[in-house]
Amino acid sequence: MSKISEEVEKFLTPIVESLGCEIVEVEFAHKHDGDNLTVFIDKKGGVTIDDCEKVHKAIDEPLDELNPTNDKPYTLNVSSPGIDRPIITDKDFTRNLGELLEVRLFQAIQKKKIYIGNLMEFNSETIKLDTGDEIVSIDRKLISKATKYIEI
Repeated sequence: MSKISEEVEKFLTPIVESLGCEIVEVEFAHKHDGDNLTVFIDKKGGVTIDDCEKVHKAIDEPLDELNPTNDKPYTLNVSSPGIDRPIITDKDFTRNLGELLEVRLFQAIQKKKIYIGNLMEFNSETIKLDTGDEIVSIDRKLISKATKYIEI
């Protein structure tokens, strides 16, 4: 995470939380249209376009006062992280406790490389899923990708 991203996340967290949302990630990146500061937000039940607009309006002026880019212009974006966003950090796992996840592995456990189950608990080394048939403990180093399970 860049210094700008860290500074902005710390500064904006109380504002975003006061609106019933949480900051998932702050990304400061140079894109084809110039520098972009994107604040990814989430809340229980998911984020709507109205939530993004409300947060954008609430953080725009305070960000101007903070001036994280030292007067260098940037585009401010507020977005949902998306339902298919990978679950990587402890903060991600905490947010998804009790949720149905799809976990893909680099190498098979019990001859399976994909597990679908409710996230029961986690720590820095493992996660525990309830698949309905069994409770599976998975070493986090073996996870190639973990996401919310999307039923089609």
